[in-house]
Amino acid sequence: MATEIIVSLITSGLTLAGVVVTVLGANAKTNKVLTTQNELTLYRIQQLERKQDKHNEVIERTYKIEEHLGVIDEQIKVANHRIDDLEKCS
Repeated sequence: MATEIIVSLITSGLTLAGVVVTVLGANAKTNKVLTTQNELTLYRIQQLERKQDKHNEVIERTYKIEEHLGVIDEQIKVANHRIDDLEKCS
């Protein structure tokens, strides 16, 4: 009977060791996959940030153009009023 207990303990210990090795291997593979996915996600985020920066530059330039256009419109109105005044005086 003692032999059977020893055999079952050895078998249980070897089974436990096999499970531990398998779990550690699977964990290493999972970590590698997660690291790769994380790097890919970071790369994609960087690309999106780059695109967003370009977009923001376009928006800023558009606002500056609109402001300048407003000034030009006002200058045209003033010039038209001056022309009208000169035509009335003539």
